[in-house]
Amino acid sequence: MDDQLKAGINWFKKKGWDPFAFQLETWKHFIDGNSGLLNAPTGSGKTYAIWIGYLLSNLNNKPKKGLKFLWVLPLRALSKDIQSAIQEAAYDFGFDWKIEIRTGDTSTKDRKRQKTSPPDCLITTPESLHLLLSQKNSTNYFKNLEALVVDEWHELLGSKRGVQVELALSSFRAISKNKLKIWGISATIGNLPEAQKVLLGPNNSDGIFISAKLDKEIKIKSILPDEVEKYPWAGHLGIKLIDKVLPIINENKTTLIFTNTRSQTEIWYQQLLNKDPNLAGAIAMHHGSLNNQIRTWVEEALHSGQIKVVVCTSSLDLGVDFRPVDTIIQVGGPKGVARFAQRAGRSGHRPGEISKIYFLPTHSLELIEGAALRSAIKQKDFEARIPIKMALDVLLQFMTTLAVSDGFDADKLFKQVTETYCYQDLSKKEWNWLLDFLKTGGKSLSAYDEYQKTTEENGLIKVTNRRIAMRHRLSIGTIVGDQVLNVKYVKGGHLGTIEEYFISKLKVGDTFWFSGKALEYVRLKDMTVQVKKSKRKTGLIPQWMGGRMPLSSQLSLHIKEKLEKIKNNQLDEIELSTIQPLINRQLELSVIPNKDELLIESVKSKEGFHIFIFPFEGRFIHEVMAGLIAYRISVSQPITFSIAMNDYGFELLTDEEFDIEEMLSLDLFSLDNLKEDIMLGINETEMAKRKFRDIASISGMIFKGFPGKNIKEKHIQASSSILYDVFTEYEPENLLLKQAHKEVVEQQLEEERLIESLRKINQQKIIYNKTLKPSPFAFPIMVDRLREKFSTESLEERVAKMQIQLEN
Repeated sequence: MDDQLKAGINWFKKKGWDPFAFQLETWKHFIDGNSGLLNAPTGSGKTYAIWIGYLLSNLNNKPKKGLKFLWVLPLRALSKDIQSAIQEAAYDFGFDWKIEIRTGDTSTKDRKRQKTSPPDCLITTPESLHLLLSQKNSTNYFKNLEALVVDEWHELLGSKRGVQVELALSSFRAISKNKLKIWGISATIGNLPEAQKVLLGPNNSDGIFISAKLDKEIKIKSILPDEVEKYPWAGHLGIKLIDKVLPIINENKTTLIFTNTRSQTEIWYQQLLNKDPNLAGAIAMHHGSLNNQIRTWVEEALHSGQIKVVVCTSSLDLGVDFRPVDTIIQVGGPKGVARFAQRAGRSGHRPGEISKIYFLPTHSLELIEGAALRSAIKQKDFEARIPIKMALDVLLQFMTTLAVSDGFDADKLFKQVTETYCYQDLSKKEWNWLLDFLKTGGKSLSAYDEYQKTTEENGLIKVTNRRIAMRHRLSIGTIVGDQVLNVKYVKGGHLGTIEEYFISKLKVGDTFWFSGKALEYVRLKDMTVQVKKSKRKTGLIPQWMGGRMPLSSQLSLHIKEKLEKIKNNQLDEIELSTIQPLINRQLELSVIPNKDELLIESVKSKEGFHIFIFPFEGRFIHEVMAGLIAYRISVSQPITFSIAMNDYGFELLTDEEFDIEEMLSLDLFSLDNLKEDIMLGINETEMAKRKFRDIASISGMIFKGFPGKNIKEKHIQASSSILYDVFTEYEPENLLLKQAHKEVVEQQLEEERLIESLRKINQQKIIYNKTLKPSPFAFPIMVDRLREKFSTESLEERVAKMQIQLEN
């Protein structure tokens, strides 16, 4: 081993580097044949920790021909950087290996060649990995596999794509007879030991955990407004600070501006160009709906220093080695500590360098988040990623994948699957139900041939129908979103994709901004939005569903601590002293709650009677809590509420005043009958139907169409609704139906976090204030409700009038 380690150290020295202790440790464990999880910050050399370890383990061996190493990534954008880095190292160590990429962007010609002549190392994504498993003779294709690494494991953990990885690993373990070396690379999250268990399997006690223990210094600076408005509202302040952003861009060679939504990305790109036309040619944008060629060009131009600034979403969150990036600007609260630290790590992307990040608030109250993020990162208080359990839709898809390939032995596969973290509690009864569902379509669908997918041949479960096999291969994946449409010029030229629900609102001739261009909507033809360039300066900005992320519980806690500091006049942080005018106004009208207090405010207006409750637990929790409280009040007296919420609290608006103190005496926040009251207080059936649509697509009950001939979203929704209603009435024990309801409770309603939030409220002192005017805490929630009624321009005018009236 000493000679092997020396070879690694010498290679580093030739590069002018010294290996870190964690890299040496990883090399030793790789040479010893161990598996494990490596925790290392962005830009610390984690790629070489794994890859050089693998190369060193092969120095004294004669590796077999064919595919022997898999590198699994969550994003296609990461693949080229990894390929160039590990290809160079392989050549330097004397390995004449082919290192190739297999993703959705790989050409049909290259895929065919890789099938007949596999590379030595393949860089791929979870979806492409399952596609390879669905090919005939896939067992033979992977028989020489020696090692597999899952990069950015924290990004996959807690998602159904992570479950795909677990299932693929279970197959590779079986093929290699448990000789496969499995390694994960993860940034810091709050549950690293659990992350390791999910990766290696709950029964694997031999896994190694390695921490880089490199404390990367992160400098956080908030961009402060000259004047803080006493009545803030979300979204508008960001653009008003654009004059303070331009000097930062000009002082640095390269800057990444992270926004939380694709809409914000489009807006910021356009506004920066309007403010400084000299940025033309030096600014670009990057988000998931843009054409892949555009995204690739942006990544390469950033590498080479051709462009100065990129406005982006989480599409550039992950570990792409952008050496030239000097600084990061985060627009708006990132809603999570780990996400903010990850984005900060994009600058100073080298060992020992300082990461610089600017925090730009989109409303005055968000300045508290800037101070809270600094404290949370200092204390390393990162969020956990909760792994998914019993995702039966993904399992059905995987079973079909193996049946489409060479078939599977039901008993052997059951043993294999139950050794994963996700399915460790799967019972034989549930397994038999899944087998029957694949074979017959279950109790409700057995009369329809299209649901009878598998047959048994020589003890193996197989798919023999070529049409079913082809449709399955086209459907592999777990990311299910709203129907997307291609955006193209009338005369050709692909710009990217946009969601169907946005286009459905447009009339022919309307102008909208996309990919940094003003476009006129011409027509919708064959799932393609045809456009032409527009000379208009104004237009709609596309909105993508799911754009509003909830506040994490970690960040929520630090915000409450900052509020308590403000209340105690401890204004030692610039953000806290800056918002003093707003805080003074809040104190004039109401109070600022301590950590052990819950603030409730009520106010009368022309709209009616408003109740504001401020748990500071995040948008999703407040949405459910608002429905729960509204229902419990309505049980005592007939009443109808309008509901609005943000990350700090929620509003119940009714046209008739009532005694809130009397209602509070009825124990509105009780944990008794919680699940029943939630189901009565929200439209759980509709939520479950939406979840079931995704489950039906993933499990293969619904086919979404052939390439270029996608089935319309409304037809998919209609089909899944029919199936949902049939199962509800005739087969209530259907496991996929039960999964839909379970996912609503656990994921959408965040049951565990809701219970914990209510538990905290029951230990808090309730402070109830009747205010003469809406307080600064209440105002942004009112504006969020108004957003649903007004366009951006008329909303801004309406809010400006409200602010003037309230400040007088």
